[in-house]
Amino acid sequence: MASFEESLTKLEAIVAKLEGGDLNLEDSVRLFEEGTRLSAECRKQLEEAEGKVELLVKQRDGSMKREPFGS
Repeated sequence: MASFEESLTKLEAIVAKLEGGDLNLEDSVRLFEEGTRLSAECRKQLEEAEGKVELLVKQRDGSMKREPFGS
């Protein structure tokens, strides 16, 4: 699997090509399908990263407590 940055760069290039409007229908569909796949990969990688992130939250007594991101 490509890194998040690589997948995002490829996805951005695909969007630019599709927005250009110079592609035939077959190439447009192929790029759209590849873009959809890359988008899903990026989303999965972001969700995995979010699950690994923890926040340090200061408690009332001054101590620090770890909590999952998004709580």
